[in-house]
Amino acid sequence: MFCVISDELSVCCLCWTHPNLMENQNNVTEFVFMRLWGNKQTELLFLFLFLLCYLTVLMGNCVVLLTITCSHLLQQPMYYFLSHLSLMDLFYTSSVVPRLMRDLAAARKNISYNNCMTQLFTAHLMAGVEILILVSMAFDRYVAIVKPLHYLVIMNRQRCTMLVIMAWVVGFGHSIALLLVMLSLPFCGPNQIDHYLCDVKPLLKLVCSDIHLVNILMIANSGVVVIVVFLVLVISYIIILYSLRTHSSVGRRKALSTCSSHIMVVVLFFVPCIYIYVLPAGNENKDKEISVSYTVIAPMLNPLIYTLRNEEMKIAMRKVWFKIAHLELTQMR
Repeated sequence: MFCVISDELSVCCLCWTHPNLMENQNNVTEFVFMRLWGNKQTELLFLFLFLLCYLTVLMGNCVVLLTITCSHLLQQPMYYFLSHLSLMDLFYTSSVVPRLMRDLAAARKNISYNNCMTQLFTAHLMAGVEILILVSMAFDRYVAIVKPLHYLVIMNRQRCTMLVIMAWVVGFGHSIALLLVMLSLPFCGPNQIDHYLCDVKPLLKLVCSDIHLVNILMIANSGVVVIVVFLVLVISYIIILYSLRTHSSVGRRKALSTCSSHIMVVVLFFVPCIYIYVLPAGNENKDKEISVSYTVIAPMLNPLIYTLRNEEMKIAMRKVWFKIAHLELTQMR
C-alpha cells in the first residue's frame, strides 16, 4: 500500500520537505537488505508465514472497522478510537509487510534511497498516530471509570475528533523531524542494511560521520517519548484499577475486562519499542527479530484482543453479519 511508491513521487515529497537536503554528497543511491533470516529455504518459509499474518491483519482489522462503522458502536468514544486504531494497524502493517514479502521472495533485496526515506517517514507517522490513539483510549477509560457522571460531557464527539486530529499532527511532526535529520546525514560508504525495513538505527550504522549527537537526538525523539507515554499509560491504568474499589462487582468485572484488553495491547506495542529505540545505534541486539512484534504481531492480535474479550463487539458483529446476509438474500430474490 504505502511502500509501493514511485521514485518520482518520493523525490517530490523529499524536495518539498527540504529542497537543499537532496543536494547532500551521498554516494548511496540505493540500499540493500542483507539476507533476512538464514538461507533461502528459511526465507521462503517466513514468506508464507508473513503472508498468513498479513492476511489475518487485513481480515481482522477490516472486520472490526466494518462492525463499528455499520453499528451503533461508532457513537461510543471507545469504539470510535478503536476504529481509528484498526485503521492505523492496517496502514502501519501495509507500509512494512508487502515490501518485506517482496524482499523475502527476491534474489536481490534492494530499495532506492528515496523509497527508503519514504518508508521511514510513513512507518513512523503511522506508529506515532497509533501511540497517541492508544493514549486517547486510555484517557477515555479514565474518564469513564473515574468521572462517570461527566463522561458524556467530557468525551463528546467534538473532543474525540480533536484528539484524533491532534494524534495526526503530533505524529506528522515527529516523523518529519526524523526525516529531516536523516536526509541531512551523509551516506557515502556501505549500503547494506541489517534489517527488513528502513528504520533509524540500521540507517545510522551506515552514516559516514560521527553520529554521537544524532544518537542523542534520535533517543530523545523516539526513545524518551515512548518511555514517557508508556509511563503515563501505566499510571493512568493504576489510577483506574484503584478507583474500581468503589464500583459494584458487575461494574468492576466489565471495567476490568475492557481495561485488561487495553493493557495487553499497550504492552504488546510499547515494550518492544522501548527496547529498540532507547538503546543507541551500534549496539549488538536483536532489533530485527523484536521489531516483528510491533510491526506484525501486535496489529494481528489487536482485533482478537478487542473482540474475543468484548461481549458488546460480539453482539454487534452478529447483528452486522446478519444484516449483510439478509441483504444478500433479498437481492438474490
